[in-house]
Amino acid sequence: MSAFDAIRQGTDLQAYARALTRTHDAVLCGAQPRLRPRVLVERSWRRVLALGLDPHGRTVRTPLHWGDVERLRQDSPLGSVIDEIKAVITTVADASQFLLVVTNGDGVVLWREGAAGTRIRADRLGFVEGAVWTEPAVGTNAIGTAIAEAAPVQLFSAEHFEQPQHPWYCTAAPIHDPRTGDLLGIVDVSGPALTLHPTIGALIEAAVRLAELRLWRLHQHELDLLRTAAAPWLAAANGPLLLVDEHGCVAHSAGIATRERIARPRGDRAITIPGLGLCLPEAVAGGWLVRPRGTDTAVRLLLDLSGPPLVEVSGSATPWRSALTVRHTEILLLLHLAGPAGLSAAMLSEALYGDVDHVVTARAEVSRLRRLLGTVVATRPYRMADGVDLRLELGGAERLRDCPFVRNTAAPGLRRRTARAGAGS
Repeated sequence: MSAFDAIRQGTDLQAYARALTRTHDAVLCGAQPRLRPRVLVERSWRRVLALGLDPHGRTVRTPLHWGDVERLRQDSPLGSVIDEIKAVITTVADASQFLLVVTNGDGVVLWREGAAGTRIRADRLGFVEGAVWTEPAVGTNAIGTAIAEAAPVQLFSAEHFEQPQHPWYCTAAPIHDPRTGDLLGIVDVSGPALTLHPTIGALIEAAVRLAELRLWRLHQHELDLLRTAAAPWLAAANGPLLLVDEHGCVAHSAGIATRERIARPRGDRAITIPGLGLCLPEAVAGGWLVRPRGTDTAVRLLLDLSGPPLVEVSGSATPWRSALTVRHTEILLLLHLAGPAGLSAAMLSEALYGDVDHVVTARAEVSRLRRLLGTVVATRPYRMADGVDLRLELGGAERLRDCPFVRNTAAPGLRRRTARAGAGS
């Protein structure tokens, strides 16, 4: 079964719903169920139980005011593609008693459309515009669990944590910003559990692909406009340079080969680009002109593990330091240990999480790290870019595996690799 599939072809939906109800009741009572929940569902239930949510659905729902919903709609990039999403799904939804729901990246319902009877039943659940539909708010559900897992999710009947949601199925998939990889929101189709059809997952996948393609085309048009607006600066410039938009996406390059994106520029801080060294962005025409500050194109990183993780970046200008998250520190260490061969997304997922089910999450973490440090992390496979010299400060430890950060890491692949590494590696 795919990530979408909660049922197999030919499943007796009524019998399966009853079996899942027995499983749900047994787990909540602390008993061993005859039918174990799916791994995805089991992970979500553990998270929700740890939060102390009420399985009877008595948690108060307080949706945002309509004005706040309108503001979030206007701020959301999904507003430019909502019509495409509706075009794929709602004609079927009207005929099949579905409900189409689109949220922002925080799980706030921004758009809802579908059959009138299904909307009324959703109203009783508080499944309305402005409601927050995350795991901490309403328990295990396709929208909130898709956010938590960074992956498509389909739930059937009593796989939902809250009992009032048991008469439902829900199928959800994340939609990402093609420029940055950031989560923009969730596309969800929900309906009466016993009407679940095997094609629902494919329908949502098609809607998400179409929306992301449309967002990419809009992005390319914005880069065309930036190139046109910045033409006078480009014509007058000498030497290697990059023209990038506010997200660091490359609109034009001269004298330097780089991928499609660098770190998000800031006017108050130099950024690192292999081949250019430290560069100071200059704001031009709604974007940024990025040029080297000196002749030294080497990029040197010092990863300081003597306390809370820090990274110091230096080259031809004054070094700058930045705090790192635990996950980003683990990624840098894994890429350092992997050497030039690097790691695929699947290998990185296994090293960070112990399985290959978190590939999307691993990619998103690398994307966020590249926004901080720039293209010092290369892709396909993930590795330290050519010309980047990464050194470690272990705070007195002779070997990396003896460093407190590594001793406390939850990343299984990092523990294995450091156990094999030599002194100072």
